[in-house]
Amino acid sequence: MHSNPYDDEKDIVLFLGRGIVMLTLIKNGEVFAPEYLGKKDLLIVNDKIGYILGGIGKPEGFVDIEVIDAAGKLIVPGFIDSHVHIIGGGGEGSYKTRTPELQLTEATLAGVTTIVGVIGTDGTTRTMAGLIAKARGLEEEGITCFVQTGSYQVPVKTLTGKIEDDLILVDKIIGVGEIAIADHRSSQPTCEELAKIASAARIGGMLSGKAGIVNVHVGDSKDHLKVIEQVVEKTDVPIKQFYPTHINRNPHLFEAGIKFALKGGYVDFTTSSIPKFLKEGEVKCSQALRRMLEAGVDISRITYTSDAQASLPDFDANGELNGLKIGRISSLYKEVRDSVLDEKIPLEVALRVITQNPAAILKLKNKGSIEPGKDADFVFLNKDTLEVDTVFAMGKMMTQNGKAVVKGTFE
Repeated sequence: MHSNPYDDEKDIVLFLGRGIVMLTLIKNGEVFAPEYLGKKDLLIVNDKIGYILGGIGKPEGFVDIEVIDAAGKLIVPGFIDSHVHIIGGGGEGSYKTRTPELQLTEATLAGVTTIVGVIGTDGTTRTMAGLIAKARGLEEEGITCFVQTGSYQVPVKTLTGKIEDDLILVDKIIGVGEIAIADHRSSQPTCEELAKIASAARIGGMLSGKAGIVNVHVGDSKDHLKVIEQVVEKTDVPIKQFYPTHINRNPHLFEAGIKFALKGGYVDFTTSSIPKFLKEGEVKCSQALRRMLEAGVDISRITYTSDAQASLPDFDANGELNGLKIGRISSLYKEVRDSVLDEKIPLEVALRVITQNPAAILKLKNKGSIEPGKDADFVFLNKDTLEVDTVFAMGKMMTQNGKAVVKGTFE
């Protein structure tokens, strides 16, 4: 899996003579791909991973290579956050509470190199055109960004007028969402309506080579995942066509999520939270991961996302807003780190929920693992503290020693 097409340093030198101009050699780091590979050297060729070897020497006098010493660092895949309100979220406390857009360094300083942008409650002032423009802007600034088509609302508010057309014709669109269920803010979609959405997403995905998943916002209602389960029971749409999120928002939904995952479904935990939510029963992500694994859920079915830039509203029993906070992308890796340090989950297992798993679910073939030929997205972690130290995205250093090297256009 991690073999190289060239056998020794002589072959590497010959290869580097073929017009390759952007080369970075990372030495002395311990590599988690996310599985543990041990101490390896990595050669970045332009924006891709060229080689992973036990020792790569610098070809003196032949080609200029930037050499970076990663001694004392763990090198892990760049993090994937597949649920981010990159253009801001709707303000459930009226216009003044509309949340701000994501800035580049908020992502890179948190180790996030790949993002999937979504629209939530506000499908009127937050538009698909704006979402795609922001995604392209983030890519111009140095990280990878895709989007889902639609928002909470059903019928789905697409870019072209049809879900299939969005997926087939627009490169950045990889699925549908976030469609809201079991929530007083949702459009209360029926089984038939959700089945048609899933079918359209599946067809569009098949014809475009994309995942075509349906990202589903699940609210506090005790209906839980019922409408998704009805679709799976009554139609030929497979359970893995759905990607429900916020599964850790309360104890009863979490228990329903365990059953859903044991049936083969995906479950996503939201890392952004506030102490009040946790006190009221929200399951902390690090604890949720441990409990799911103890219940026998396959690790490949579990992911974390931050819900960054979304409002975190606090509603009373009558549905009236008491107040709100904002989701932060920095919470994504924090919960992975807590999974390792507090819940004693091995790093190579915990990393999967923000690297390999979302890459597989979303069919991001060049993301999620450290392998020759894949995108050169890396995070250096301090070996002693597991804190994010340095971040590479598409072969370019974005942060170093915890400070931004590349900043967004207006930062």
